[in-house]
Amino acid sequence: MLTETEQKTPHRWAVLGVLCAGLLMVGMDLTVLHVAVPTISRELLPSGSALLWIVDSYALTVAAGLIAFGTLGDRFGRKRMLTAGFVVFGLASAGAALSVTPGQLIAARAVLGVGGAMLMASTPALIRAVFPDDRERSVAIGLWTAANSVGVSVGPLLGGLLIEHFWWGAVFLVNVPIVVLAVVGCALLVPESRHARHDRWDAVSAGLSAVGLGTVVYAFQQLGERDGSRPVVWATGLLGMTLLIGFVVRQRRIRHPLLDIAQFADRRFSLSALCILGCYGAYTALLFLLTQRFQLLGGYSPLGAGLALVPLALANAAGAAGAPRFAARWGHRRGLSGGLVLCALALAACTLFGAANYVALVAAGLGSGTVMTLGSDAILGAAAPERAGEAGAVQETAFSLGAGLGVAVLGTVLSLVYRSDFAPVPGASAQQWNTARGSLGAATEVAARAGGRVGDALRGAAERAFDTGFAVATASAAVVLALLGVLAWKGLPESGRGGHH
Repeated sequence: MLTETEQKTPHRWAVLGVLCAGLLMVGMDLTVLHVAVPTISRELLPSGSALLWIVDSYALTVAAGLIAFGTLGDRFGRKRMLTAGFVVFGLASAGAALSVTPGQLIAARAVLGVGGAMLMASTPALIRAVFPDDRERSVAIGLWTAANSVGVSVGPLLGGLLIEHFWWGAVFLVNVPIVVLAVVGCALLVPESRHARHDRWDAVSAGLSAVGLGTVVYAFQQLGERDGSRPVVWATGLLGMTLLIGFVVRQRRIRHPLLDIAQFADRRFSLSALCILGCYGAYTALLFLLTQRFQLLGGYSPLGAGLALVPLALANAAGAAGAPRFAARWGHRRGLSGGLVLCALALAACTLFGAANYVALVAAGLGSGTVMTLGSDAILGAAAPERAGEAGAVQETAFSLGAGLGVAVLGTVLSLVYRSDFAPVPGASAQQWNTARGSLGAATEVAARAGGRVGDALRGAAERAFDTGFAVATASAAVVLALLGVLAWKGLPESGRGGHH
């Protein structure tokens, strides 16, 4: 068993394969359901709110459980946490596939998120334990990050393929054989690793972090779904922030904190987490907005939209896998700040030349993949070995919050510009025009029903308004990423791999 004094593990690259399998599934399940929503709506007949919960409950429980499960793994064994996560993930996948009511599917998706949180929280700590060598760990984190990125990006493609040939439950059932192989791999290959000290696990802190993160992510999701005008959304976000502040205050006061807040005093740790949050937020928002445009304006099928995003996904994986080599030669600070600036330039190109600019999309993928890998490596490298689970939880929380915040903020920016820029359409009734300017999806439906010149005019107005909103959203993201690039260059110490001096 590995404790604070790690040694090189035999078959450690095979161990990495098991860990990557978990992150691949977690990433796929964040996006695979999007293309199955129309079919689920027809067969299970959920209400509008139930459909949102079917989609959102997974990401919600993933974010809520990260810190709690990361610290549990530190104390009771990271291999145990990983194995339990695979089992929960597999059982929940089977339950989701066999659901016959919306309530059953929502519950299964929530449990699926619990399993995903267990996997995401335990894998970074195990990488930190199994790869004590800085060079090897940097490469391992690059491959691990690439697996997660590929999962997120390939989810819509896989979902479209399965929906075209099987029933909607296949998008969940595909996880089960992967889980079976991963559990066997855990038993045979993965060493146990835990914190040598046995501090009391603080359930109150775990509750504050889980409920606080969950409510904050929920508020972000509701903002992204254009419910930002409802006071309950802002009240929920305020409640979550209050609980998280209470969590931080409690960590400073108790003898054995669940999360060592002092880690954030290390600029490598805090700035890297901030860079991940911003860059992953921009990346996931770009995926979300491009999927909308390809399907609703480009006329792509779900499978076609997934295929159109393959260059972005492959570039992201290549950037993640190649980042350690870049950092080894040019330094971690140059790699992290350079990746942010490259991503910012790519988004600026999308602003100027439109969404279907594949050179810009490839550059965005390369830059974001580099930032995800080097940011993750810096966070884990800055943490003490016995705090690896906590560091991994912070890293994964940055990913989760980044995804929620990116889609919410940039989606809201696009929606506001879309509504304000939607031009009057001669011949369209006031009701048609008001409905069409509500959202791009509504505009395509109204245009299809209207038909003729009015339908074409409504569709043209929607396309122009969406493209204007897309340009403003990508420009906003480009500015934020450029500022983060400058901040990383100025704030991070000159260092080698993983942020080590």
